Amino acid sequence: MSIILRRNLRASWMLKQACYSSNAESGAVVKTIPKNLLEDKQTAVLQKENGAIFDKRPFKIHLDKDKTYSWCLCGKSKSQPLCDGMHKNEFLKIKQRPIRFKVEKSGDYWLCNCKQTTHRPFCDGTHKQPHIQTAVK
Repeated sequence: MSIILRRNLRASWMLKQACYSSNAESGAVVKTIPKNLLEDKQTAVLQKENGAIFDKRPFKIHLDKDKTYSWCLCGKSKSQPLCDGMHKNEFLKIKQRPIRFKVEKSGDYWLCNCKQTTHRPFCDGTHKQPHIQTAVK
């Protein structure tokens, strides 16, 4: 395996390790990507297309355990990272629909704002890739 390929694989692995959530009770930082409790009941996996890149950084937000949220996938919402219904505007012809999600524990979470994550709606470090960093000034 070439040195360049090994570096690229390591960089890709490191991107996936860079996302954090904190527990509201203890304030401890956990280096895992949170799980969407509604993942098997919603269309996150059925919508293959990613939305427009809104920002090149994730958004830290406090989420409550028993509340259902709608994460904007289209990238057009004015209340990012959550959906405000902009995808319903028939003149914009937006195909993506929001991703509904719940979290296991109340606390602070990093939600993806580049809309390119593979762990919708949570940030997985994809925003650190060069093509995303150059897409938004």
